[in-house]
Amino acid sequence: MLFNSWQFIFLFSVTAVFYFNSPYRLRMPILLVSSYIFYMYWRWDFAVIMLLVSITNYLAGRFIANEKSRIRKKRCLLLAVAISLVPLFYFKYGDFFLENLNVLLSVSSSEKQFSYLNLVLPVGISFFTFQALSYSLDVYFGKTPVERNFVRFGAFVAFFPQLVAGPIERSSNLLEQLKAPRRFNRNYFLQGSKLFVWGLFKKVVIADRLALYVDKVFESPDAYSGLTLIIATLFFAFQIYCDFSGYSDMAIGAARILGFKLMQNFNLPYFSKSISDFWRRWHISLSSWFGDYLYRPLGGSRVSYIKWIRNILLVFLVSGFWHGAAWTFIIWGGLHAFYYFMESWGDVFLKRVGKVELKKSMVYRIFKVVSVFVSVCYAWIYFRANSLQDAFLITEKIFTDWSQGWFFGGSTVTYVLSWFFIMLLVIVQILQYKGYSSLYFSKSKFHPIIEYGWTVVLLLGISLLGLSSKSFIYFQF
Repeated sequence: MLFNSWQFIFLFSVTAVFYFNSPYRLRMPILLVSSYIFYMYWRWDFAVIMLLVSITNYLAGRFIANEKSRIRKKRCLLLAVAISLVPLFYFKYGDFFLENLNVLLSVSSSEKQFSYLNLVLPVGISFFTFQALSYSLDVYFGKTPVERNFVRFGAFVAFFPQLVAGPIERSSNLLEQLKAPRRFNRNYFLQGSKLFVWGLFKKVVIADRLALYVDKVFESPDAYSGLTLIIATLFFAFQIYCDFSGYSDMAIGAARILGFKLMQNFNLPYFSKSISDFWRRWHISLSSWFGDYLYRPLGGSRVSYIKWIRNILLVFLVSGFWHGAAWTFIIWGGLHAFYYFMESWGDVFLKRVGKVELKKSMVYRIFKVVSVFVSVCYAWIYFRANSLQDAFLITEKIFTDWSQGWFFGGSTVTYVLSWFFIMLLVIVQILQYKGYSSLYFSKSKFHPIIEYGWTVVLLLGISLLGLSSKSFIYFQF
């Protein structure tokens, strides 16, 4: 059930009406039932996995909170982590390991080969697994109180506005909000509706339009020139941003209408002045998850230099592997680790040559924004390419094949519109960056008439230019 579908609008509307007009004791059951209906729209049997993960972490939290022995607490936590990750690894990474095992067997001249599982990946499994695990980890580390109401905890794990693609919420935020009664709030309704419409516009008007060009070029990269591949990569950078941030905006907006405030997941990432800044602005919920539960437990930056390099490299490689069971995603993560190291070494170099003040100049800051964007775009090639061979071919052709012109796509009108909407997005984001336009419920400097007029324009754009329903990119993760 996609956000950009009438089925979702109907389910959400019915849920909201019943939620706000029911006694408090019935509100969590309503949210829980609606969330499972939403999830079972794809496949009902996959809901069993989500239920298993919910029960596991609920019981783990209860045991950890009641147990006195530190060793038993740790064993319980490790067991909960293992049980929660087994379905994720089986469905998402089973074929990846079998494929690489078959390669090793063929290299060793063994005739033994394993058949692939060819499983359908449960939608959003990475998201709800990490959300449930964050609760058990927080209870273990004493960061959040134990939840004794299973219905409430189940609603926290399965909360349908952000269930299948985040943001990955923490119990200290969403679970605590679920404990308090929510009344219909007109301002929340208007805030949430405006953000939902903006997210829907980014998805169905911008991202889905760019996808027409991107999908065609990346499907057969050998057929196109280096210039066309550069344009396709640039288009993909904006496609994945509008697709994923569009989903996050719709999730946050829908939750706001119900009275909840989810964490911000994107904060103008293509205005970043460094790779570390980029990861504070892109998929914030996942970046902070790895920071809290992997990077800092390993020692963070409070370790020796070699161990710090290990920590950074491990976090980025795991992040890449989280995104997909393919070497292209692992290389994508490794590239970001490399950028991070180069950036760190560059800062050390500027300090040693006494040019630290250079970082304050306008020219240097513009250079950093452009260089970060170009670096991120290059890494996107590996994220989007269908195989390592395609990624290497695209890289080669970008630097060598400039003999042909560029491809206009299936329609020149669509191609021109794609550039128009990219420029429109950049203008809006500049206004958001400068604080003129609203970003994540911030107060706009424009008159309310202009704000609501802009929302009407977006709705017209969606109705006139919105493309047919396409699944969100991050549903596959």
